Amino acid sequence: MENNIVDLSGRTVIVAGAAGGGIGTTVTRMVAEAGATVVAVSRSADNLTTHIDPLVTDGLSVIPVAADVATDDGIATVMNAAGRADEPLYGLVNVAGGAAPATWMPSVRVSRSDWRELFAANLETMFFMSQAVAAELKSQQRSGSIVSISSISGMNTAPFHIGYGTAKAALVAATRTMAVELATDGIRVNAIAPGVTATPASTTYVDEDAERDRRAIAMGRRGRPEEQAGAILFLLSDLSSYITGQTLLVDGGLNLKWTHMGADHTSLFLKDESFRAAITMP
Repeated sequence: MENNIVDLSGRTVIVAGAAGGGIGTTVTRMVAEAGATVVAVSRSADNLTTHIDPLVTDGLSVIPVAADVATDDGIATVMNAAGRADEPLYGLVNVAGGAAPATWMPSVRVSRSDWRELFAANLETMFFMSQAVAAELKSQQRSGSIVSISSISGMNTAPFHIGYGTAKAALVAATRTMAVELATDGIRVNAIAPGVTATPASTTYVDEDAERDRRAIAMGRRGRPEEQAGAILFLLSDLSSYITGQTLLVDGGLNLKWTHMGADHTSLFLKDESFRAAITMP
């Protein structure tokens, strides 16, 4: 790809969690535009049809795969699809994860099942998908790059969302350890930690309030999916060839101010007062 400083041509990249219409879909598009073949993975065939098929129609080299990367069978399906791609495996982006509204609650109310569900969704999927890709790269004696999505909640406090924040913090620790183990194989392992970003999923929690955004975020606005995807593309690419084991905060300076909590220590971004009351209930 001439005149393109980010060139991933001749490489296959897996994006796990590609079809939500937010960061994962944007990463899929941008990585494919940089020349890679992208194995775009989602549990939902309907979401693949809605968000990924148009990229294929536009002529991008994207392979939709319906699979649940929270299972061994799902990971095997993804790896088989990557093995059938025309270009050799190079990279992985772990987007899959998140948390349902019901997982917001005081620490004293968190059950073992709540805790395990959040760790399964946000840590185990990242680790076992990364393990599979790293093992395949090692077997081929090929270098590569793995990038996962943590969260600002994993880099600071996460009041009333302790399971999610702790799982995302554990993802950062796993990133650092895998980076050391895989460094001499030429496999880099990094992460990003997004701040509040305008995605379809974020509308569950966040309403439109420009004044609050100016007050809470140093740059005065929420992020866009392409801004998160741009950081991921950088960490995938040869531009970051001497970077490993790092988690890059992509939050517009939200962590620098950390003033988005009210007197009750709940996030000012929560739009529904009944939801706020429910999660703080003893």
